[in-house]
Amino acid sequence: MIPKALTNEDMTRRPVTPLRRSVSKLMTLVTACAIANASFPAQAQQDKGLPMLRDSETEQLLRDYTRPILRAAGLQKHNIQMVIINDRSFNAFVADGRRIFVNYGAISKSTTPNQLIGVLAHETGHLAGGHLSKFREQLARTQTQLIIAMLLGAGALAAGAGRGGSNSPGSNIGAAALSAPQEIARRSLLGYQRQQEENADRAAVKFLNATGQSPRGMYETFKRFTDESLFAARGADPYAQSHPMPADRVAALAELVKTSPNWQKKDDPALQMRHDMVRAKISAFMEREDTVYRRYPRSDTSLPARYAHAITTYLHGDLRSAIEQIDALIKLQPQNPYFYEVRGQALLEGGRPTEAIAPLRRAVQLSRNAPLIEMLLGQALVASNNKANADEAIAILRTALVREPEAPLGYSQLAIAYGRKGDYAQADLASAQAAFLRGDNKTARELASRAKTRFAIGTPGWVKADDIVSSKIPDKK
Repeated sequence: MIPKALTNEDMTRRPVTPLRRSVSKLMTLVTACAIANASFPAQAQQDKGLPMLRDSETEQLLRDYTRPILRAAGLQKHNIQMVIINDRSFNAFVADGRRIFVNYGAISKSTTPNQLIGVLAHETGHLAGGHLSKFREQLARTQTQLIIAMLLGAGALAAGAGRGGSNSPGSNIGAAALSAPQEIARRSLLGYQRQQEENADRAAVKFLNATGQSPRGMYETFKRFTDESLFAARGADPYAQSHPMPADRVAALAELVKTSPNWQKKDDPALQMRHDMVRAKISAFMEREDTVYRRYPRSDTSLPARYAHAITTYLHGDLRSAIEQIDALIKLQPQNPYFYEVRGQALLEGGRPTEAIAPLRRAVQLSRNAPLIEMLLGQALVASNNKANADEAIAILRTALVREPEAPLGYSQLAIAYGRKGDYAQADLASAQAAFLRGDNKTARELASRAKTRFAIGTPGWVKADDIVSSKIPDKK
């Protein structure tokens, strides 16, 4: 409502007053609250804004880490997925109720499985506590209270301005009444977030103890964060932070974890080896060649170092030597599907797709049909440029996409395979699906429109194409 002290006519004649500026500020803040309280956009589209990494070996390791934790949290039937973010910083977070996002930096910087498992347990604590939905509810309550307080403050300011102008004491009181609720609301929300973080810490320790795992790695990780942030935290206002102050958090955590019966428990050596292998793989794919060899010197003959060396060798163009190194790894562990996957990937990217088919078939078999490896096999079959392989490629890719329906690679390869067979309707549809998942909505709609003209009206392919054409998601700028 508009206070009686100022009518619409008055506001059109007067210069911009503190009230006008304050109301503008109010609407900006209310709009921000409304946006934060709104539901997320379509999940596939949201994902396209995240720089994700995909790797069967790493994702399987993360699933194995979280499975017992999710069971202890009562979330084993919720199909919680692990998503790896292409970011070297140490971070993990939840942004919806069904996925845990982990930066690859959190994996590579965790020297033991237990350190990473502790972080995943903390994020599971957020999921189990329903913290995202509860925060939205708190945000909605704060938003309502803020609007009321701001409007009351606006009324006080208008009354003061009507009595003595913008510099009057009444005007100053009204301005204070406008600014105070904003700061109170901000601190209230931050306090609520801090409480959620503390609750997630406690839940994580509970889950770790319930699964017979040590909370020591979690403590070590947060202790390291504390040591790294002591200087930055010096003089900071503890009530203006979204997380508890580092030193206070570690002190509270120490009381919880050091009495755990599992405090001294070590990671299983086999699990430690898997962890080290994934860290070596991440280093080889994500770091410069010289960095990899500093981290894993040529004199290092451990299995993780040899894995890093083999991948680095193929990535930097020496395919013959890389294959020799990978074959030596396969000889040591003939049942390791990821060695065959790397061999197939090296051959495929080295321009020898026909030779890549056999090791990728073996990788699919040993991995129990991991869909990402199936897609790589489908890509090799398509790249072999043999029409006889088109039907097999289509069958494999379609099977993989049932379990990985948001993988653009699968659809793009499926489009090529259908094109080889002369099935241009399905080729256009698959191309449209790939473009849609990449966020190229303009191209997706164009391809889907063309696909609709090739399908009979009402058929499954026509319906899928029409869904893309009718999508209301705006084009990428």
